[in-house]
Amino acid sequence: MTTVTEQFRAARDLLVKHREDYESARANFEWPRFSHFNFALDWFDHLGADPATADKEALVITEIDGSATRRTFAELSRRSDQLANWLLGLGARRGDRVMLMLNNQVELWESMLACIKAGLVLNPATAMLGTADLQDRVERAEVRWVVVNPDDATKFDGVDADITVIQVGSEAKPAQGTHPTVFYRESHTAPEGFTPQQETAADETLLLYFTSGTTSKAKLVEHTHTSYPVGHLSTMYWIGLEPGDVHLNVAAPGWAKHAWSNFFAPWIAGATIFLYNYTRFDAAALMDKMAEEGVTSFCAPPTVWRMLVQADLTRLKTPPQKLVAAGEPLNPELINTVEKAWKTSIRDGFGQTESSVQIANTPGQKVKPGSMGRPLPGMDVVLIDPATGEIGDTGEICLNLDPRPVGLTPGYYGAPEKNDEVFADGYYHSGDIAERDADGYISYIGRADDVFKASDYRLSPFELESVVIEHPSVAEVAVVPSPDPIRLAVPKAYVALVASAEPSAEVAESILKYCHDNLAPYKRIRRLEFYELPKTVSGKIRRVDLRKREGEIHASDGGETKASTEYADTDFPGLKG
Repeated sequence: MTTVTEQFRAARDLLVKHREDYESARANFEWPRFSHFNFALDWFDHLGADPATADKEALVITEIDGSATRRTFAELSRRSDQLANWLLGLGARRGDRVMLMLNNQVELWESMLACIKAGLVLNPATAMLGTADLQDRVERAEVRWVVVNPDDATKFDGVDADITVIQVGSEAKPAQGTHPTVFYRESHTAPEGFTPQQETAADETLLLYFTSGTTSKAKLVEHTHTSYPVGHLSTMYWIGLEPGDVHLNVAAPGWAKHAWSNFFAPWIAGATIFLYNYTRFDAAALMDKMAEEGVTSFCAPPTVWRMLVQADLTRLKTPPQKLVAAGEPLNPELINTVEKAWKTSIRDGFGQTESSVQIANTPGQKVKPGSMGRPLPGMDVVLIDPATGEIGDTGEICLNLDPRPVGLTPGYYGAPEKNDEVFADGYYHSGDIAERDADGYISYIGRADDVFKASDYRLSPFELESVVIEHPSVAEVAVVPSPDPIRLAVPKAYVALVASAEPSAEVAESILKYCHDNLAPYKRIRRLEFYELPKTVSGKIRRVDLRKREGEIHASDGGETKASTEYADTDFPGLKG
């Protein structure tokens, strides 16, 4: 075991030891700060060689038909050696950008490990992207190689760039292929046993991630060989992962959360990554698979949790006791429903593509409904008032850069002006607003761009949405300000209904009445529209588009008129006031 491996393991073991002792973890944890580090060579290969872990399953991928792909730590260590040799043999050079546009398939994990070993820069991408998006991303990320399935390979025919396509799963070259194409299966003939050409510097670029782009054009976030591989020690601690756990994370490849919980955090812990591939969500089938594989740890976005609670949660007789959620804040009702059925709490957490987990409810600690929890070990979180710059109990979530947390991006690639903005005055500025209570628990308010004023009251869309979503007819909701001649703006809910409900005045009245009864008068939803919510390719709602639409609808009258599909509380006599 090398010195670097020993130091990394010591940091991991400290967090595992204090898994349910938050105060001790905060007091004793220090980020390991390396001059050189390579996650695949210095850590994963160690797991693949250690007799205690070598033959344990590192990755299990199951399919609807019952088939499964299983790989041990030793098998993936050897296979990634072979693939790294093959990539370099093709002419790939250290620092080359490699776009991975794959599904949950073993080639994704093999490719990530191999690229890390070879010093290639990973640019994960979702298969939902079309040619226009790919053109933009290939240009901005300076992509040189693309690893892709046959069905998606043709999307690159219209991409004007000097790229080589590495096609997985088929030797049938696309009929209209415009780029050199090689076939992934040929890598199985490459020699095993990888010898790195040089040490990997800690600050070398490892990942380039595009953000989901909810409020602006997707930004390109850079991560190094330490900012995610070492930084996700905090994510491991939040989830509570330990050696021997079987962790299931419902996240699509191409997004940072997939790397968080389907790559780095479980393998830092020496846990098994488990995936279940399905074409349509089936809560019962998912729970059956969880039972079959002995899942001990489960992470899902709020959308999946909402679908799960509509099923019979008691179907899973031995539910995982490590439950977490990320992507959006959870409302208290959903948390309570799961706790009643599975006898454990869903623990919310906050992080970004730009960082590992910053704030979370950690194992063994009191969970306050609606709170994201407290700052993670190694994360010095302060709340700064955007207007005054003062540090207090309400403000923008910021990270103290002295000392700089390891799990933080060095910056946005090719965007010096944006970097100057977010790394100002000795802090990293997240763009998210929150408040802290007397016990140090932090609750999310909303994106700085989303929080708005109505009748001089500052309102959080999330707080209002948490009430609207409790109505049984509501599947999804987004609250935005709607221009009003008297109040300046009033809260308006854009609503997508569950399959069993149809848009009507009666349903609108029922939802508005529920909000009337469960929100303070100054917070009440005053307008409602049934609408197909605009989303990013990652599934996050683009409130910026809805705010723009409100401005266009009411551009000339300050809110005097309504959209044809809109309802107002004033339409219903019992809701006035």
